[in-house]
Amino acid sequence: MKKIKSALISVYHKEGLEEIVSMLDNLGVELISTGGTFDFISRLNINVTTVESLTSYPSILGGRVKTLHPKVFGGILGRRELEADRAHFAEYDIPEIDLVIVDLYPFEETLASTNDEAEIIEKIDIGGISLIRAAAKNFRDVLIVPSMDHYTELLLLLKDKEGSTELEDRKRFAAYAFNVSSHYDTAIFNFFDGGENAFKLSFNEASTLRYGENPHQQGVFYGKPGQVFEQLHGKAISYNNLGDLDAAIGLIDEFSEITFAILKHNNACGIASRPELINAWKGALAGDPVSAFGGVLITNEIIDKVTAEEINKLFFEIILAPDYNNDALTILKTKKNRIILKRKAGELPEKVFRSLLNGVIVQDKDTRTEGPGDFKVMTKHVPADGENEDLLFANKVVKHTKSNAIVLAKNKQLIASGVGQTSRVDALKQAIAKAAEFGFDLNASVMASDAFFPFADSVEIADNAGITAVIQPGGSVRDQDSIDYCNEHDIAMVFTGIRHFKH
Repeated sequence: MKKIKSALISVYHKEGLEEIVSMLDNLGVELISTGGTFDFISRLNINVTTVESLTSYPSILGGRVKTLHPKVFGGILGRRELEADRAHFAEYDIPEIDLVIVDLYPFEETLASTNDEAEIIEKIDIGGISLIRAAAKNFRDVLIVPSMDHYTELLLLLKDKEGSTELEDRKRFAAYAFNVSSHYDTAIFNFFDGGENAFKLSFNEASTLRYGENPHQQGVFYGKPGQVFEQLHGKAISYNNLGDLDAAIGLIDEFSEITFAILKHNNACGIASRPELINAWKGALAGDPVSAFGGVLITNEIIDKVTAEEINKLFFEIILAPDYNNDALTILKTKKNRIILKRKAGELPEKVFRSLLNGVIVQDKDTRTEGPGDFKVMTKHVPADGENEDLLFANKVVKHTKSNAIVLAKNKQLIASGVGQTSRVDALKQAIAKAAEFGFDLNASVMASDAFFPFADSVEIADNAGITAVIQPGGSVRDQDSIDYCNEHDIAMVFTGIRHFKH
């Protein structure tokens, strides 16, 4: 147990500081501070000493150098149990500093709010980060509070132990400190490097999940899901839920017209675009009403009462929408475990990564979406206007479907898909069988493929099923075989030139 006798305070944000310095003052702790923090404490009529009076050296270079001085860092790093260090305290008149409170310059906030490089650079904290590391290193003697996020815990500690700390307290706060410093340095590194020479990401927020992909696996989410959506109702979100939500958001963001989608295991089992939400929902559900059970629902339109009444007839895990009418929300909340989420505006990361072997692979997110201007008609038969709309719709869906993938669509509705098959022919056969199971007429429907057809067998199977237009990337050495078959059987084929594998 060590009694706090002196504290150095240097913070950017002053919120929450008044209660702390008042308590320290009541405990008889000598306060030392800098610049704006000194002014703040002085206005509270609390005795405080300037760092300049301690070091006999002024703040210089526009405030860039204030605390970087042997008397400051000696007082923090000095090991109280070592006779040689104590001798240096006496020889150089170095005061022991038992508590360091720091809140760093807001580098990340500045980076998010401006492109002015000079302003960003000035928000790289030097003295503060040095104080944090020094105090954390000497946790056996010094308590470090590295961020305003830890003020509440500090107050509880001061109250509970009347201004003293135990080793386990100081070591716990030292861990907080190195978390803060490493996160801060990671943000600065990525600003300078852009992720070209090393892979560094840092998330300060961790949410323990019920379990991982399976009940015997532990799971944690690092990040701020609250920036993406607000949970209005239901149980805690699981590991698998988060994966489905990520896939659902990626899919729905492809569409500007009213669209409803149902996902299962990261793949759409139903999706439709319609002028009215209720019809978009009915079209999505019709695509595969069996797989929709227990699925994840997403739309880009506000949920109204009429649609909510229909949705409520289905058991599902999650619904995500821009908002909900009051009546709709009341209806959907009738199931206590049902997760109801409200989408928030905001940008998502442009890079995706995952652990693999003994490292991490990183790539750009697949943000390319082909429009009609990218379509290259390869056949004599040119797609009609309705077919073009369906080709565009199907191509968006297949982009977000696990490879090998085939999507069959008609009237901006997913009729069926073949998902995650080891051959493209198998994916197509799966889609055709599924369409038949749910009573869809494939005549005048379209087919989208996430990659090229290595042989003409897929277009032949599609032709026999009634499909009249095909969209694919192209790129096979045998593309001409598929083109020739389409020409002989009056099928339209469009190349996009862009493959959309998803593994």
